[in-house]
Amino acid sequence: MKKIEYIVQREVLDELRLDEVAQKRTWTTKPTLGERLRESLSFSVLKLKQILFSWFPVLGWLPHYPIREYAVGDVMSGCSVGIMHLPQGMAYALLASLRPVFGLYTSFYPVLVYFIFGTSRHISVGTFAVISIMIGSVTERLAPDSDFIVNGTNGTGSVDIDERDAYRVQIACSLTVLTGIFQILLGVVRFGFVVTYLSEPLVRGYTTGSACHVCVSQLKYLFGVTPARFSGPLSLIYIIAATMITHFCGLPDKYDIDVVGEIPSGLKAPRVPDATLFSKVIGDAFAVAIVGYAINISLGKTFALKHGYKVDSNQELVALGLSNTVGGFFQCYSVTSSLSRSLVQESTGGKTQVAGLVSSIIVLITVLKIGSLFEDLPKAVLSTIVFVNLKGMFKQFMDVPMLWRTNKVDLLVWLVTFTSTILFNLDLGLAISIGFSMLTIIFRTQLPRYSILGNVPGTELYLDTNTYQEAKEIPGIKIFRSSTTLCYTNAEMYLEVLQEKSGIEIGKLLTAKRKQDAKQKRKQEKERKKAKKQNTNPLITSYFLQDKEKTSGALANGKLSEETKGQENITVISLKETAVNGFSKGQVNRSYHPDTTMSDSDSDTGCHGNEENEEASGSHTQSIILDLSTTSFVDTVTVKTLKNIFRDFEEVDLSVYLVGCQACIVEQLEKAGFFSESIPKSRLFITVHDAVLHILKKRGEADFVLDVYCNTKM
Repeated sequence: MKKIEYIVQREVLDELRLDEVAQKRTWTTKPTLGERLRESLSFSVLKLKQILFSWFPVLGWLPHYPIREYAVGDVMSGCSVGIMHLPQGMAYALLASLRPVFGLYTSFYPVLVYFIFGTSRHISVGTFAVISIMIGSVTERLAPDSDFIVNGTNGTGSVDIDERDAYRVQIACSLTVLTGIFQILLGVVRFGFVVTYLSEPLVRGYTTGSACHVCVSQLKYLFGVTPARFSGPLSLIYIIAATMITHFCGLPDKYDIDVVGEIPSGLKAPRVPDATLFSKVIGDAFAVAIVGYAINISLGKTFALKHGYKVDSNQELVALGLSNTVGGFFQCYSVTSSLSRSLVQESTGGKTQVAGLVSSIIVLITVLKIGSLFEDLPKAVLSTIVFVNLKGMFKQFMDVPMLWRTNKVDLLVWLVTFTSTILFNLDLGLAISIGFSMLTIIFRTQLPRYSILGNVPGTELYLDTNTYQEAKEIPGIKIFRSSTTLCYTNAEMYLEVLQEKSGIEIGKLLTAKRKQDAKQKRKQEKERKKAKKQNTNPLITSYFLQDKEKTSGALANGKLSEETKGQENITVISLKETAVNGFSKGQVNRSYHPDTTMSDSDSDTGCHGNEENEEASGSHTQSIILDLSTTSFVDTVTVKTLKNIFRDFEEVDLSVYLVGCQACIVEQLEKAGFFSESIPKSRLFITVHDAVLHILKKRGEADFVLDVYCNTKM
């Protein structure tokens, strides 16, 4: 294949010159607070229409519904999904520790609400195993069988099932309404991004762990036993053990088959939930709100990407919240989308939420007319339906080998989430998994990869010298880059690694420089006293000392003027003489050579100081380039750290430059008062190559060969 080449010719651009060439705007494009307020308070027919369409998406697509193209597919899909709603609704109600009929209610009202407010065309909202088991853990915790014992003491009497179930319905409804309120509030304040903190490995690990809880909760129906209920950490293990002992030891005296029971015809009137229960379920409600939304939006975005339309994450929060809030008044429990039903809705020809409307009609007919046909359905059959529908979740165990090959940190998140969900129940397991996931982000920020960059000969590319063999450091220049943004969490480490990677021990260099300055002052004072003692003109002595200082400074920079060369008999080593093929790992730093005019009494100390300075200066660098192209924001600690780097390195005659700063970073640095006379904007360059060329020209090495030819005028 023929190589594609490009040629660019332009001047070296620092930040000031870039502003001129690119004509940086001097005003902000963002409206002011007053302008935004006036805009929000202004009224127009177009704005009203936009508001209505954003809050009621159905108004945007239903009037233009193409009946000929979509009607048949939506009706067929709705019938298929409606038939699935019936067994799943009744089965998942058992997971919530409610009577099966409440699962049918939950498959009706929330679907209608989502039809009006939802933005996804393909997801099927209703009962879902994970949400159901989360609701069930709350209802059983707040309404255990032991609180409804009648006609006996010490737990020997029977349980008043009707009273227990009625109270559990109150708990579930209160929890559902509070969940919906949380979701609506989060959607109104545009907080839909909160779900991004639940990574895909976390969600999949959590749902897999929840599937295990679901399976265990169905063992009692499958084996026809009634073991004691357990809650809290390790409850999953105690359930399993109690069920196996009860079944295989033949403890039940009779083996009656437990059936669904009465399914009352008709719909119940709405009822206000018990608000006194809110304080008891507030934590559970928030967990259900987040998990339900995470599942809903992930499925919604998956189908939207596949079919080429957009799902509004904030509106989805509002739609799901309204579905739960309205449903809670009609004795429904929390809902979210179901993968199995959504796949059926899509695969059978569903194009819009008209399919959901048709499915709710199927459920309504069942509740009103044919519900009695399901009264003798064994609960063991519903349990098998649950097991079959969990097949997709258990397939998520295949994530483990895949993550082992691709990303071990994500694998660790998956395993910790799964394990904590199994051992510490659903609510505590979710909290632990989110906390652990946050820790991985913190550790990744705290432990980035730091690199020293080198130039690839014949290009303007600067790559990690440890990764690319052809990347060679430019003599006297250290180019340092971090793989993540520089902020308060890693600022101290940034400075430490900068010194370690560049071989510059700034503390030792500062100490040596200050000792040298103090020694120079003592020597000058000694010369003045000597001149005064000999009645020598102080002006001559001062001129002599200044001349010596100039000579010493020229030595420090590795350069001497023609006049200075005539005054001192020294050898000058240029960059090109120390470089190998134009590149090297470093060069001698002349900034810290001892003064050759010092007295005999200081000569030993001076030689020792020279060795220490050369060791402290590491690769004998003269210029530092900090690549900030990965930085997305700066905080006060970042600004202070960069200021300190400029101050300390400049004090020991090391020039510091910044490259790759985005416009927003430059703006933040300006607001933080970063730039000054000591740190001008001319120290910022748009690319590493611009900074390198500037440094080489400044050092008088314009003929340093980088072999990069360009030919496009800017």
